[in-house]
Amino acid sequence: MSSNFLALAQPGVQKLSPYVPGKPVDELARELDINPASIIKLASNENPLGASPKALAAIHRELAELTRYPDGNGFDLKAKLSERCGVQANQVTLGNGSNDILELVARAYLAPGLNAVFSEHAFAIYPIVTQAVGATAHVAPAKDWGHDLPAMLAAIDSNTRVVFIANPNNPTGTWFGPSALADFLAKVPENVLVVLDEAYIEYAAGTDLPNGLDYLAQYPNLLVSRTFSKAYGLASLRVGYALSSPTVADVLNRVRQPFNVNSLALAAACAALDDVEYVAESRRLNEVGMQQLEQGLREIGLSWIPSKANFLAIDLGREGASVYQGLLGEGVIVRPIGGYGMPNHLRVSIGLPSENLRFLDALAKVLARG
Repeated sequence: MSSNFLALAQPGVQKLSPYVPGKPVDELARELDINPASIIKLASNENPLGASPKALAAIHRELAELTRYPDGNGFDLKAKLSERCGVQANQVTLGNGSNDILELVARAYLAPGLNAVFSEHAFAIYPIVTQAVGATAHVAPAKDWGHDLPAMLAAIDSNTRVVFIANPNNPTGTWFGPSALADFLAKVPENVLVVLDEAYIEYAAGTDLPNGLDYLAQYPNLLVSRTFSKAYGLASLRVGYALSSPTVADVLNRVRQPFNVNSLALAAACAALDDVEYVAESRRLNEVGMQQLEQGLREIGLSWIPSKANFLAIDLGREGASVYQGLLGEGVIVRPIGGYGMPNHLRVSIGLPSENLRFLDALAKVLARG
């Protein structure tokens, strides 16, 4: 008789549902038996500009060394990040995407009997990493779809070890300002690690969002998490990083897997940091696309949650799953977010102008069918 290996798994793992990513283009092409080139994907908040030419060149130069293990310490990338961010190299932790950073935090600081605090409608990885290690989630109710920082403070108790906050937040695009963050950090107990997830911060440059790096020196219990998957256009290479106190970085590196960032990702990320023109163009394209989508949605008669990221959460005024399926039939992939407690919304990434127009036309067509 075979064993029940689900029952043998850790209790937190038994109750988990796997993370569901945006539907891949090839999968939809197989389902509909259509040309993948005819499909547009606006589901995963990817950079529509394509990768930086400098990053592609760096990858090409690195190909000859594929038989070698990568630099497990990521010396060059850490050096560039420390210079760019105004920190010491021993304050940098590299991750296989910023998701890896979140998991490292959970493995290092959470356990059965302890808890993490995060907001309603926040990134799905926060509850996953918390539950996977047997810790408890304290979910603070959202306010206007965004983080209610005073409510999150109230959710902290003597067993809280981590607070996850995202600015801007995924999937809502909501944000909070510098004074709200400063007030929050001043009131969080010193023994609670605050993880400030800034995966979309490059799109918000020049706005009223705080820069988490400005608070690192004052708050040793702050960790800022960032990624190269969004504005830097390197989603498939999976490279992210955390900036924290040297002590927290040392703890994370004790549980970090060796060679968790591959050599191509290390080389591409170094080059991407130098390509300031690419990031500026990514931001410009996003701003233009945001305006295009907002105007189109206004003409259709739909509302949305104001966003400082590279996506919009659109309120359909009705259950969104059927609209999502209708869009798939038009060859347009977006993201249903019922799993985030938002069944009437669809999250749509900002694409190229032609992709945004294609989405708006398809959406109008699907809604007209009722």
